[in-house]
Amino acid sequence: MNTVRVGLVQMSCTADKTANIAKAIANIRRAAEQGAQIVCLQELFASLYFCDTENYEHFQLAEPIPGPTTEQLQQLASQLGIVIIASLFEKRARGVYHNTAAVIDADGSYLGKYRKMHIPDDPGYYEKFYFTPGDLGYKVFSTRFGKLGVLICWDQWYPEAARITALMGAEILFYPTAIGWAISQTEEVNCQQYKAWQMIQCSHAIANGIPVVAVNRVGREGEMIFWGGSFVANAYGKLLYQASHDQEEVQVVPIDLQESDYYRTHWPFLRDRRIDSYAPITQRLIDTHL
Repeated sequence: MNTVRVGLVQMSCTADKTANIAKAIANIRRAAEQGAQIVCLQELFASLYFCDTENYEHFQLAEPIPGPTTEQLQQLASQLGIVIIASLFEKRARGVYHNTAAVIDADGSYLGKYRKMHIPDDPGYYEKFYFTPGDLGYKVFSTRFGKLGVLICWDQWYPEAARITALMGAEILFYPTAIGWAISQTEEVNCQQYKAWQMIQCSHAIANGIPVVAVNRVGREGEMIFWGGSFVANAYGKLLYQASHDQEEVQVVPIDLQESDYYRTHWPFLRDRRIDSYAPITQRLIDTHL
């Protein structure tokens, strides 16, 4: 299969988990009607972005994976014949929780999950309070429509995560995301932050020669305005689609997987890697005075 049609669901959320899931399902159906073969939802689509505060009550939002929500999505995937990438708050055990993406194949089978590796702790993003860092490593999922690499939000800023996932055979990188602007920031700062966010992910596409799909939420939640701006970049970092910053959108974008072979041949970054020189990357910092 040379071309796959990827659906992006950019939506706002409320405090009603049941309503959010129903809305996501309706949007997945819309994407399928438009020809989507793979549909990716935003990070933690079933709830508000609760990590803006440290509140023990929010742990009640978590569920096992596989569990009730993945079961609903499995039935939907089987019915529509599509792959679904769903980011959920996972309850692994009493007191152990993860920020996790489940991947469901087009026949409704549960392929597995990726647990977010990089966990931020910043004003408005108190994720270390809620999430244990992922311990499954980086993952590639072989689906009916291709080999998919899934990373989550803060993972976006780490070229190591994208590189390893690409080296494992991913044909597309997906980033379910929840990121926005603090309402106190200036327009200039907002613009710089969004451009940096998009640029770093486009650089992953270029460096690895594979397309990147980023799906963000939208709308104001507390002191945060989620900036939407979901996008698809091809294997050369060219934008194929970019969503608005303030509207809910369901968009289907065709991606030519054959482009990766062309770009990797003409810009052979993987061929020219000096793996014999990269051992220092495993150190926190390198003391050049020793």
